[in-house]
Amino acid sequence: MSLKNKTLFVTGASRGIGLAIAVRAARDGANVVIAAKTAEAHPKLPGTIYTAAKEIEDAGGKALPLVVDVREESSVQEAVDKAVAQFGGIDICVNNASAISLTPTLMTDMKRYDLMHQINTRGTFLTSKACIPHLKNAENPHVLMLSPPLDMSPRWFGSHVAYTMAKFGMSMCVLGMAEEFKPDGIAFNALWPRTGIATAAIQFALTGEEGLRHCRTPEIMADAAYGIFNKPSRDFSGNFLIDDTFLYGEGVRDFDHYKVDPTASLMPDFFVPESSEPPPGVKIG
Repeated sequence: MSLKNKTLFVTGASRGIGLAIAVRAARDGANVVIAAKTAEAHPKLPGTIYTAAKEIEDAGGKALPLVVDVREESSVQEAVDKAVAQFGGIDICVNNASAISLTPTLMTDMKRYDLMHQINTRGTFLTSKACIPHLKNAENPHVLMLSPPLDMSPRWFGSHVAYTMAKFGMSMCVLGMAEEFKPDGIAFNALWPRTGIATAAIQFALTGEEGLRHCRTPEIMADAAYGIFNKPSRDFSGNFLIDDTFLYGEGVRDFDHYKVDPTASLMPDFFVPESSEPPPGVKIG
């Protein structure tokens, strides 16, 4: 398996899971387009498109850092055009950019509602749409959404319906586009973590510093994404995958090295269906 000379277009790749996926591909010698908004250092959030580019190049890949707002059609299209001009095409599109607000209906202002839907659902649709004409020319084209299985249990909607709708919109793109572009051999899959992942979203938006101890590192998602990208696109599409279950199927047996704190219990992520059992030996909660 190798992603050498493959070109990845990754949204939200300046930090977190997006950056981890980019660095994992770079270790093979891949080209990575960093499509993200952060050009200047944030007072709280780590990383910019330029620090991400250095990490990618240090790992052995080639980087093209671009300031991109996935809400804006012209911004996305310009970035895709620059990527193709720089690297000759696009092999893999990763829709990672996302906004979160776990608020109930009466506490969700419409500005936040619009932001989540514009970035999560609309941004995913737009970025995929812009990349697809070039993916049609790729040898093994993949589109990956960092979004959950479409589990219509009321428990995922009752507490934060606005966010759930926005994330499930990403997953509905997988469902629809996998079918629509089956004749073109483009794979569309969704990947979601079983546990919390140690990112800025966990630290600042959800559980704070203590919560990070109960998470896995972004590398588990990066390793799973890497495995997906190396699958034959015509034979592996329309899947809604949980990170450790997929990796177990790929032969991984040791999941402890992904834990931020080996002594801490793992915090379950939301949107994981009750029917999805963790791999043998993995304990959640």
